[in-house]
Amino acid sequence: MTNLDAATSERATLETAPTRYVEGGGIRFAYRRLGPSTGTPLVLLQHFSGNIDAWDPAVVNALASDRPVIAFDNAGVGRSTGKTPDNVAAMAHDAVTFLDLLGFSKVDLLGYSLGGCVAQQIAAEHGSLVRKLILVGTAPQGGEEHLLAVLEEAFSHTEAPDPRLPLFFTRSAASQAAGRAFLDRVYARKEDRDSDNGSAVTDPQAKALITWCATTDPGHALLRAIEQPSLVVSGSHDTMLPAGNAYAMFKAMSNAELILYPDSGHGALFQHHSLFVSQARAFLDA
Repeated sequence: MTNLDAATSERATLETAPTRYVEGGGIRFAYRRLGPSTGTPLVLLQHFSGNIDAWDPAVVNALASDRPVIAFDNAGVGRSTGKTPDNVAAMAHDAVTFLDLLGFSKVDLLGYSLGGCVAQQIAAEHGSLVRKLILVGTAPQGGEEHLLAVLEEAFSHTEAPDPRLPLFFTRSAASQAAGRAFLDRVYARKEDRDSDNGSAVTDPQAKALITWCATTDPGHALLRAIEQPSLVVSGSHDTMLPAGNAYAMFKAMSNAELILYPDSGHGALFQHHSLFVSQARAFLDA
């Protein structure tokens, strides 16, 4: 990374940062880099169906104020080439390939929803690579999921401007107002937006998430293999991956903290973005 690239990255926001590319392992990965050029990078692992521009700028930009932040599309997602895998282990393998291509030997991971499953796999298998772990709105192997039912319910609300409004937020007036503000922020970038690859992404991702939760792990072997400090976060009324998953993960992990946000659904980190960023930064800096 040149001095000019570093300066550009430090001034950039999620809305203005150029989309960069790095290629290896038969995949051309798309990514955006924000924040200073020094420090432990915080790498973002995205939710089911999401791409770089599905992240909330209020979260990403604030986190990048004092640390490098990397948002990227894993294989087959958005502008990244390759085929989207239908299992979490392969997604984790592709993500590690991306991290290797950027030359990272130590990272922090923020895994959201399906991305949280991928983050667990990476942390368990590559302990020396991951310093700290933030798991948001996700589930352990064998966890509870209602993906297809919740998606069907969300898409039945044809009056909603975006399916994420009923999907990520509760029905309360406060949560719905936070959801509309989130959508305004997400759509703030008008040019060079990431691409939606439809069922080529969502079909294998759905299989991966459903299979992950259908795969029993009675002794929580994978969670117990994660020794890194971890912050587990959930919304109180997450209908897709219920908050009971977060508590189960917190109980099984050896070095975890737990945060539950009130009156919030799957998008709790977007609804309570200021509080989430404050708590995430305190955790990463401790």
